[in-house]
Formats: sequence, structure tokens, C-alpha cells
Amino acid sequence: MLSLLGFATIALFLLLIITKRLSVVTALVLVPLVMGLLAGFGPNELGEMMLAGIKQVAPTGILLMFAVLYFATMLDAGLFDPIIAGIIRYVKGDPLKVIVGTALLTMIVHLDGDGTATFMIVLSAFVPIYRQLNINKRILPGIVALSVGPLHLVPWSGTSARAISTLKTDATQLFNPNIPAMLAGVGWVLAVAYWFGLKERKRLGVTELTYVHHDNLTDSQRALRRPKLFWINAVLTIGLIVTLMKGWVPTPALFVVAAAVALVLNYPRLADQQAVLRGHGNNIFMVSSMIFAAGVFSGILTGSKMIEAMATSLVSLIPQQHAAWLPTLTAITSMPASLLFTPDAYYFGVVPILSSTATQFGIDPLEIGRAALLGQMTVGFPVSPLTASTFLLVGLAEVDLGDHQKFTLKWAFGATLVMTLVALLTGSIHL
Repeated sequence: MLSLLGFATIALFLLLIITKRLSVVTALVLVPLVMGLLAGFGPNELGEMMLAGIKQVAPTGILLMFAVLYFATMLDAGLFDPIIAGIIRYVKGDPLKVIVGTALLTMIVHLDGDGTATFMIVLSAFVPIYRQLNINKRILPGIVALSVGPLHLVPWSGTSARAISTLKTDATQLFNPNIPAMLAGVGWVLAVAYWFGLKERKRLGVTELTYVHHDNLTDSQRALRRPKLFWINAVLTIGLIVTLMKGWVPTPALFVVAAAVALVLNYPRLADQQAVLRGHGNNIFMVSSMIFAAGVFSGILTGSKMIEAMATSLVSLIPQQHAAWLPTLTAITSMPASLLFTPDAYYFGVVPILSSTATQFGIDPLEIGRAALLGQMTVGFPVSPLTASTFLLVGLAEVDLGDHQKFTLKWAFGATLVMTLVALLTGSIHL
């Protein structure tokens, strides 16, 4: 019963947001709440589950609120103007170069395995360019989402760290056999980016742009530019990113302080600070509200044991005579599983069940870990409503989550299928 309600919760949520019957925030709260009541839980029990989920995402919600404020302040101050102008001069208004360049830059930035930082950096640089060239607005978050997927297999990402911990192994045994599959995923993403680029070039043509950013600004935007503070802002931002990557300061605290410093440094006058906050308040509210609503969603699914029941049901569906297919089935279902399970629920709940089952059938349990990493919260995390950074991605790109999923899911699943095929061919997993 719990398993059925869990799957129904996910399916109904996706249906409602993709068909735009409900907003993401309302669907994240109301769908699991109704299902929780149907499961027989009382208001007090559901309230405790919701609160537990909100507490779990609170640090991430605070992080994203102030991260958006920080980068919004830097955008208003003009920190990214020279970068944007340089990219525009290089691509010469060619959508193909812009889209392939987006994929390459995203992969380079994501070598640190941090999705949140990658989204903030890449989106801050490319959103104005996509607007200037009138490129389909869904392509930017779609290509960025696809580009981080294969790179998220690196052993220092949070997802890989969970798999390594669960299987009590090391990066060499889990990651190295997957390197050919990861490279195949990179190739797939670049091919998709090239395909999108060709289509947009055909639709828009190649424009010889003489890009002067200030010519495209309103008077109020121009008044907020701080070109004399460019190097100070650049040093502050580089220091922020280095501190973020090194983990010297808890990330939420880091961005709270950085946002306050950036705001006061660039806009000492209260009126200017209020203008920045008013200008970006809607975006900040949308991102943070979705994070806390996602906490309600995952809190009820976890607290009601629906996720646990779903995991057990999935394992029980595998017939004993087809046990040899377990790693392959794990790989193929790994990306869609990102829509059903948080990384903690999957790697600490589902993977142990799958790996112990594999051991009983004489299959190396490490193959389950390698298979899971081909999609579950690697390729799948930037489209999952259970991942906080997904909301940052769509928020910065100003794209609806349902539109993002509808546009990106099939290409993300394609990446998992390509990587699965190469993993089978290279012996990372076996039939």
C-alpha cells in the first residue's frame, strides 16, 4: 500500500507540473500531504514529517537565497560584462558556437563536482547572451543540466561519495571502470549540444553582433553599474569560489556573509541596496520557496516510509531467473530513479538492498554501485524535484520546472543509455 502511494505521489506530482495544473510550490506541498492522509497518517504526524524535511533543507534554502542575492548583486554591478562581451565577440552571434561553448564551459567548471556553484557561474555568464541572441530559453538550462551529468561521476562528488561509503570500497574500484562510460556520456552531451546549435543556427541565422552591454540597459540598471569596483568584485568572487571549493567555511554561512559584504561594498546607500533587493526579490523568493516546499515533499515521503516501501517493491520485481540482468536493469532505471529517490534514500536505502541481492546471485556488488552512478543523481540530479540545485538552475534561467523536465528528460535518459552500453562493452558492468 505504501509503495503504491509513493509511486502515485511521484507520478501525480510530475503530471500536475508538466501539464501546468499546479505550480511547483503548491504541488510539492499538497500532493504528498493528500497521499499521506490517504495512507492513514494524522495531521500531527504529517506535521512532524514536514517539519523534519524543512529542517533538513533549511541550510540549502539559506544557501540558495543568499547565493542568488550575491550573484544578482554582481550582475547589477557589472562584474560579468567583460566576460559576456568577450564571449559575444568570439561567437559572433553564432548560436551553434554559443550552445557548444555552454556545454564545454559547464563541464570545465563542474570538474569540482559542485552543481550549485556550477549553475551559478555558468548561468550568470550565459543568461544575458541567450537573451541577446533570442535562443530558445529552455536550451540553456537543458544543456547545462546535461553537461554536469557525466562529470558528476567524479569520485569527489556527493553522489559518488555516498556510493563509495555504502559499498565500503574506494574510488579506484568504483570510478576507474566507469571512465570510458563517463567519456561516452561527455560525447553524447556534445553531440546533443551540436544538434541544438544547428537547429538554432537554422532558425536564427548567424548575426554579426557588435555587443556593447550598456546599450541594452535601462537607466536604472545603468545607475547600478560599478565599473570602478570590477577588480575588487572579481577578487571577492574568486575568493568566494575558492573558499567554497576548499570547504573552509560552512557554505550557507559563507554566502550569507558574502552577499552582505557585496551589497554594502557596491551600494553603500540604502536606497541602492533596496533597489537591488526589489529587483531580484521575486527570483530569490521563488528559489527559496521551492526549496522549503521540496523539504515538505521529501519529509513526508521519507517519514511515512513510502520511499523505503518503494525500494523494496522495486527489488521484488526482479525474477530470480533474470538475476544476471540486475546491474543492467539498475543502470537503465538509474536516471528515472532520480525522480523517485533522494540521493540519501537511494544510496543508503536502495543500493544496499540491490547489492546484497546481487551478492546472493554471485554478482559483484560493486557493479550495482557503478550501474547506479550512470544516472541516479548524476545525470538525473539537474531534473529531479528532490534536488535543491535543480530549483536554482531553473530559477536563474527563469524557466518553469515542468518545461525544463519536458525538454531535458529524454536527452538525459539518452545519456544514461549511452553510458550503460559503453559500461557493458568495457566490462564495468556485465549481463
